[in-house]
Amino acid sequence: MATRTTKSRRRWTAVIRTPLGLSAGLLLLLVLLLAVFAPVLWSHQASAIDTDHLLEGPSASHWLGTDNLGRDIFYRVLVATRQSIALALVATAIAVVTGLLLGTAPAVLGRRAGRLVTATVNVAVAFPGLLLALFFAVIFGVGAKGAVLAIGFAGAPAFARLTQTLVAGVAARDFVAAARIAGAGRIRLLVRHILPNISEPLVVNATIGAGGALLAFAGLSFLGLGVQPPAYDWGRLMGESLNSIYVHPAAALAPGVAVVISGLAFNLFGEAVAKGLGVESIGVSRFRRRSDDSAAPEAPTSQYVVEDVVLSVRDLRVTFPGPDGPITPVRGVSFTIGHGEAVGVVGESGSGKSLTALAVAQLIEPPGQVSAERLEFLREPLLETPDADRRQLLGTSFAMVFQDPTTSFNPTKRIGAQLAEGAREHQGLTRRQATTRAIDRLRAVRVPAAERRAGQYPHEFSGGMRQRAMIGMGLMGEPALIVADEPTTALDVTVQRQVLRLLESIRTDDGVALLLISHDITVIGQVCDRVLVMYAGRVVEDLPATALATGARHPYTRALLAAVPDLDTDLEQPLAVIPGRPVDPGRLPSGCAFAARCEFADDRCRTEDPELETQLDEGHRVACWHPQVVELGWPMRMEQR
Repeated sequence: MATRTTKSRRRWTAVIRTPLGLSAGLLLLLVLLLAVFAPVLWSHQASAIDTDHLLEGPSASHWLGTDNLGRDIFYRVLVATRQSIALALVATAIAVVTGLLLGTAPAVLGRRAGRLVTATVNVAVAFPGLLLALFFAVIFGVGAKGAVLAIGFAGAPAFARLTQTLVAGVAARDFVAAARIAGAGRIRLLVRHILPNISEPLVVNATIGAGGALLAFAGLSFLGLGVQPPAYDWGRLMGESLNSIYVHPAAALAPGVAVVISGLAFNLFGEAVAKGLGVESIGVSRFRRRSDDSAAPEAPTSQYVVEDVVLSVRDLRVTFPGPDGPITPVRGVSFTIGHGEAVGVVGESGSGKSLTALAVAQLIEPPGQVSAERLEFLREPLLETPDADRRQLLGTSFAMVFQDPTTSFNPTKRIGAQLAEGAREHQGLTRRQATTRAIDRLRAVRVPAAERRAGQYPHEFSGGMRQRAMIGMGLMGEPALIVADEPTTALDVTVQRQVLRLLESIRTDDGVALLLISHDITVIGQVCDRVLVMYAGRVVEDLPATALATGARHPYTRALLAAVPDLDTDLEQPLAVIPGRPVDPGRLPSGCAFAARCEFADDRCRTEDPELETQLDEGHRVACWHPQVVELGWPMRMEQR
C-alpha cells in the first residue's frame, strides 16, 4: 500500500494539474522569483537618476515612464517586489506565531487564565484589522519595523480565534481523551495530538493571510507609516506618484496592480493548497527492527497493588452549569467492581452511563464538576490524589475503550506510535522497547501481521481492527480495569461477537475487571456477572446477570427486556416500546423519574424518590416503591406501537 508521503505527493500533483492549482502555483512562483532575482538584476536601472527625463510618460525607453527624478518606474516596481513580499511574509509570521500562542493558551493554561486570554482575543477580533494596524503603528512608530509589528499583531486575533475553534474541536475527540488517560500532559497533548490535526487549515489560512498582510503593508506605506526613503516598496511608490496620477497615471497604477496580482497569487494558492496539503506524522515514521529486538520486553509491574475491590464508587455526582441553575445528569451513583469481575451498565441514551465512566476516568472537563463521597481506584482516592500520581495510576492500571473506533485514534499518527506513547511516558521504555511492546500487544488482541500493522495509520484499519487496537492500547501497561463504552456500536454483528469474546478472554486470562456500557441489555446479560440499570442519572436496579431474564424487579428493567425482540416475537404485531420519553436532566420531576412512564406508578411515586435498597438477597438492589415479584414471561405486557 502506498505510504503516506506518496499519497500526499499524489494529492499535490492532482491539485497542481487543475486549472486553479496550476495557474495559482505558477503565478506565486513568478512573484517569488521576482522577489529573489529582481534586485540582483535591475537595481542599477531602478536607482539611476536621469534629470533630462523627469516625469515622462510610457515610452520605448521607459515602459511605464519615469518619476520626479527620472528613475525608471517599471524597474522600480520590479525591484520593490523583494521589499514588499519579504515584509509581508515577516508580518504574516508574527501574526501566525502570536495567533498560535493566543489560540492554544486556553488548552494549556488553567481555567481562569484561559478565559482571560479568550476574552482578550474576542475583544480584539471585534475591531477591524486596519484600525488595529493603525493603532499598533502609532505605538511602534513610523518605519518598516514598526509597520511589520503593527500588521503582525493586528492579524494575530483572527488567527487566534481560528486556532481556538480548531483546538476546541479536536480536543473533544476520543483519541485526545485516550492520550489524556495515558498520562500525556497539556503540552504533549497540544504538540503531538492537537496541532498535527489542525495544521492543514492553519497553513492554508496563513497562506491566504499573507495576501492580506501584503495589502495592509502597502496601505501603511502609502500613508507614510511604513517604508521610509530611500527604501521603497509598492505602497511607497503609490504614495510618491499620487500627486501626478491625473497626468501620469501609470506611475501610480503599476505598483497597485503589482499588489493586486501578488495578493491574488497568495489567496488562490491558499485555496488550492487546501486540497493538496498532507500532514506528516510526528510519531515514529519507520518500524525497522533487528532480529535481537523481536522479543517484547515485559511491562514493568505497576506500583499499585490490586486488591479484591478494584473500583469503589459511592454517591458519585456530575454537575454542569445551566441557564436555570446546576444540572446534575449523574446523581448519587454507587457501585463497586471486584478483581476480575465484569459489570454491565445499561440504559437509554441520556441515562448517565457514559458520563459515569468519564467521571471515573477523570475526563470531565470544566465547567463540569465531579464530586463523590468515595471514588477509589485500587484503593487510591482519585479526587484527592495529586495530578501527577493520578495520571501515573490511570496511565498504567486503567484502560478505556471508546464508543467510536474511528475517532479513537489520532489520524495523523501511526498505530504503533500511539500505542507506544503511554508506555514511554509511564513505564520508562525506550522508543524501540515501546514499539516492540506495542507490536506484542497488537498480537495479543489478535491483529494479524501486527508488525506491519503497527506502521500503518488508523484509516488503513477496518472498524473491528481499530477497536482491537484500542483494546491493545489499554493493555500496554497492566490494567486492573477496562472501561468499554459501547465498544460494539459501530461494528457488524460478527465483529461485535469477536470483540466481546476478546474482552472476555482478556478478563479471564489476566483477571482484569471490566465495566461494559451498552444499550443492548442482551449483550450485557451474556457478557457480565452483574448488571447496573441506570435511568435519569441514577442506578435504579443492581442485580446478578443470571437473574436478569427472570428476576428483574424494577419496571424500567423489565421494560428494557420486553423491548428486545427474540425468536418467539410475533412478527405480525407491532414491536413493544417503552411509552413516553426519557426525562430532561435539567427538568427532573419530583419523586421517581420513571413515574410518568410506569404503569404501576401512584401518588407516592410522583412525590417521593425511592432509595436503592436491597431486595431478597445481598446481590439484588432496587430503587422502586412497587418492585415486581412475578417472574418475567415472554412476551411481557408492554405498550404496543
